[in-house]
Amino acid sequence: MAVTDLTSDMLTMIRNASRASKEALEIKCSGLMEQVCRIFKDEGFIENYKRVKDNKQDVIKIYLKYNKNNVPAIKGLKRISRPGLRQYKGYRELPKVLGGVGIAIVSTSQGLMTAKEARAKKIGGEVICYAW
Repeated sequence: MAVTDLTSDMLTMIRNASRASKEALEIKCSGLMEQVCRIFKDEGFIENYKRVKDNKQDVIKIYLKYNKNNVPAIKGLKRISRPGLRQYKGYRELPKVLGGVGIAIVSTSQGLMTAKEARAKKIGGEVICYAW
């Protein structure tokens, strides 16, 4: 039985949908996915998201963001820590994506946050992904 990486699947679906100029997409719901969506919304990468109740497993509907020339707000997404190779960093080693233009999402003992927030709180953690 193959192990699926839901975070990688989510990032790939968002990347593909934004390149295809889709208005919205749906992904399987989990606590981690919802927190990643919250950060993307707070940082201005997506327009909005909402949890939709389903009979089996809830889904998250993500509304993508574009500028007036139909250029996606998300230029790129990259999965960093993955099931086969976890990437943990102390707060001093947390990356600055594209010199501060992008964000790194970090899973810490105080929940999911951007690398900037983690550095300010002086806590390290697992680097989940980059977005720019």
